Amino acid sequence: MTNTRERGAQGTDLSRAVWHKSTYSGGNGSCVEVADLGSVVAVRDSKNKSGPALVFAPDQWRAFVQGIKTSVLDL
Repeated sequence: MTNTRERGAQGTDLSRAVWHKSTYSGGNGSCVEVADLGSVVAVRDSKNKSGPALVFAPDQWRAFVQGIKTSVLDL
């Protein structure tokens, strides 16, 4: 699935992004989708696919995910 929005934060080209939703996502619609573009990781609201996306450096995204996995960040 590709994003219909061509630009994310900081003008990042998202036209070729392949978005993935976690297998842990429930059916309640409160999900995010992530696209690894190599030089950046983009995150968007799965309910608003044509809306804005947040863009992170890969090391920032890895630190965020690791923080969740180790309970350093409590979400």
